[in-house]
Amino acid sequence: MLLDKTVAGRVIDHALSLGADFAELFVEKNNNARISVLSSKVHEIAGGVDFGIGIRLIYGTKVLYGYTNSTNEEELKKITTLIAANDQKASEGARSSFVDQVVKNIHPATLGLDSTYEMDEKIKFLFEIDKAARGVSEKVDQVNALSLQRLQTIELFNSEGLHTFDDRHYARLVAQVFAKDGSEQSTGYEGPGALQGWEFINTINAKQFGEDVARQALIKLTAVDCPAGKMPVIIDNGFGGVIFHEACGHLLETTSVSKKASVFWDKMDQMIANECVSAVDDGTIEGKWGSINIDDEGMPTQKTQLIKNGKLTSFLVDKVGAMKTGYDRTGSGRRQSYKFAPASRMRNTFIEPGDSTLEEMIASVPHGIYCKKMGGGSVQPGTGEFNFAAQESYLIKDGKIDKPLKSATLIGTGPEVLQQISMVGNNFELAAGMCGSVSGAIPTTVGQAAIKVDQILVGGQGK
Repeated sequence: MLLDKTVAGRVIDHALSLGADFAELFVEKNNNARISVLSSKVHEIAGGVDFGIGIRLIYGTKVLYGYTNSTNEEELKKITTLIAANDQKASEGARSSFVDQVVKNIHPATLGLDSTYEMDEKIKFLFEIDKAARGVSEKVDQVNALSLQRLQTIELFNSEGLHTFDDRHYARLVAQVFAKDGSEQSTGYEGPGALQGWEFINTINAKQFGEDVARQALIKLTAVDCPAGKMPVIIDNGFGGVIFHEACGHLLETTSVSKKASVFWDKMDQMIANECVSAVDDGTIEGKWGSINIDDEGMPTQKTQLIKNGKLTSFLVDKVGAMKTGYDRTGSGRRQSYKFAPASRMRNTFIEPGDSTLEEMIASVPHGIYCKKMGGGSVQPGTGEFNFAAQESYLIKDGKIDKPLKSATLIGTGPEVLQQISMVGNNFELAAGMCGSVSGAIPTTVGQAAIKVDQILVGGQGK
């Protein structure tokens, strides 16, 4: 237990005495560790512990928030009084007695930060990646390999009587390779992660991993300029799902829907995509980076069908979102830490697999682009207008993969892309990432099988 239950009860009673309709304490202890290898040497070994308590008050649908690093009852009451200063009213209710909600752990970890796993073994693994990447070619100029681990322990109390807690073990492996040939430079990147302990690397071959990231960088050294214009594009599996996440997924969160700041706010039960498209946000997939046992409001996680055969079937709904829109909560209230109030956020968000093969999709394109790996980009909130760079892409010529391309950029809007998807592949894969929004940066998973977009604007320097 991170906070004395009696103290928590008195603080919540104080909040209700100030007229709050709802009061919540989010208590968090966060342990983290980081090891990096750079220039074939151990570059950094770092770690730390952070502890704090977030206090959320709701008046009607207005959210007030404050936080502290102290467990002192008087300090917690003082912050509660300060954040409620302009909204105090006569008290209308009393706190329900706390009932312990025992969380079923569906994401077990054996080698978390609370285990005795040797640091030397992690360093050895990172050096294996470094050696493998450098062994691919003398053109590999630099390798950066790092491991990240975190143990987040949370405890929640609220005025509805909820008392619950959870442990979350995160582990991630990141490798970035820089290649150079004369004046040409390029990079390769991979960053798998899991809601597990360090045991997640049992699925990763260090030698193959290092070679694959180096291959990405080296291929781009021989790339030619990408042609520009509207054309069909094949976006491959895994991190290709970042386009759906950014350009569509955020528009399905009640964070934007409740303000009518999403083009989909009034489209429930309407066709918003090609009928071959079904999309899900699922927090229950065992061990996945974006999974959770409970959300940061204490609600058990679930699988949420967002789109079914092209029809919009659900939004992602947190407590305040439910109050504002009338839709049922989906266990999607998430936050980076105790310093943020929760908001509706994604978990593992993906387009479900279809029946087509990647080969069939490529064969159907006389002239277009094959995006094997997607990179970063920018999205305009509300409209879903996006601009995404492809990390690794190729020209498709007469139904076959031709030469590698550089500087390929996809430009469009989420609603348009959903309508332009005509084929969905059977090579489903998920990929880890970090998502930033109003409640901070959180672990999320994107994914899909390969998809064919019949027409999208491609930005490039070629003809």
